[in-house]
Amino acid sequence: MFKAGKALSSFAVNDLQKAREFYHRKLGLEVSEVPEMKDLLNLNLTDGSKIMIYAKPDHTPATFTVLNFLVDDVEEAVDELNQQGVCFETYDEENIKTNPKGITMQGPKIAWFKDPSGNILSVLEESNNIN
Repeated sequence: MFKAGKALSSFAVNDLQKAREFYHRKLGLEVSEVPEMKDLLNLNLTDGSKIMIYAKPDHTPATFTVLNFLVDDVEEAVDELNQQGVCFETYDEENIKTNPKGITMQGPKIAWFKDPSGNILSVLEESNNIN
């Protein structure tokens, strides 16, 4: 039977340098290169987990969220990231509506934004996370 004790997530970007700058400078994450592999970065999260980002010149962004950042307070996270120049998406659709700041007011508090390659990311209030 398949047994996995850990897992690692990864996603593509079309410009690794822009990704490095965005994830490090705008989001404040530790970003490191993987010396033995060209065109690969690791996002090093504070809990010790890593997320791989790899270059793919013909990258097409997904139409869904590729990475959720768990936060204690979505409103505070949105305000802090706005100060860093991160723009949040706003939605007024049947299944999803956000306030002017881009935060859902029904269901879990979540706000979506995009990286320079168009990947959809979010900040998600951890108290609403299903474990």
